[in-house]
Amino acid sequence: MTLEAIEAGLGGCFERLPEEAAGGRELYRGKVRDVVRGEENLLLVASDRISAFDRVIAAVPFKGEVLARISAWWFERCADLVPNHLLGGGSPRELGGTGRATLVRRLDMIPLEVVVRGYLSGSAWRDYEAGRPVSGIEFPRGLARNEKFPVPLVTPTTKEEGGHDRPVSRAEILERGIVSEELWEKIERAAVALFRRGQELAARSGLILADTKYEFGLAEGRVFLGDELHSPDSSRYWWADSYQARFFAGEDQRELDKEPFRRWLSERGFCGDGPVPEIPAKVLVETALRYIQAYEAITGESFEPIGGDAQSETAALARIVRERLR
Repeated sequence: MTLEAIEAGLGGCFERLPEEAAGGRELYRGKVRDVVRGEENLLLVASDRISAFDRVIAAVPFKGEVLARISAWWFERCADLVPNHLLGGGSPRELGGTGRATLVRRLDMIPLEVVVRGYLSGSAWRDYEAGRPVSGIEFPRGLARNEKFPVPLVTPTTKEEGGHDRPVSRAEILERGIVSEELWEKIERAAVALFRRGQELAARSGLILADTKYEFGLAEGRVFLGDELHSPDSSRYWWADSYQARFFAGEDQRELDKEPFRRWLSERGFCGDGPVPEIPAKVLVETALRYIQAYEAITGESFEPIGGDAQSETAALARIVRERLR
């Protein structure tokens, strides 16, 4: 997809699902996704909103479609490891008329984000540099930024209704009774298996999956994977061919996720509190390009939007609610 096409999409971002498109159904708005709730299933609508530091910041062209389609691609390739919430015929391609919608089963969601890390980066590096443990894990001194761990580490955080999510240790999870020990062990095993599969398939595309987060829920007494999977919003991707040279030089990695957007904000003094700085169109276009490049690198397909303008997508989504949501 050309830069010109991305620039042309700046004025037509899909920022939110209109209330009327939900057809009287319950509508919940998260930071990025709008969720229409049926009795048995949900329609997830990935908007073009982008969040950083737990705040919605702006809209990025084609972002929602990239997120929905990448997650569906990964759900298909990881379904043998743990069942996921995607319903048959509910992928973005199959629903038609819009590439940002996914039809999924309702789950009783577990109020944790299960972060799995293969490298010391992002918030884990910031905590380590400040001398703080990471989700209860104390690391030895002398580690370097973006250093690879011998084995993937599970570093969960709480899911907060308001404010910032908070790192939480395994011991605290069990002490607070968030889940039982048996259930937490199942979740940990599933998360590590998913992460290893993600790393394996990413490596085939010349990428490193450095870290990611998973969300799980329960249905029919079983653990299901929910939310999204290995998307550029929930994951940190680096180009593998330049990792070693940049690591030893102490340089930033070549990234295919939203971290450069977060860094742009933090360099201007914004880390979640106070007014959001004005964001130039160039920054939004560059961010959109990274999302599209991630889609193409991971799937091996050229990204061609399925959806049209916001009006036609809204009509398609309203039809899906009427005809498919139960």
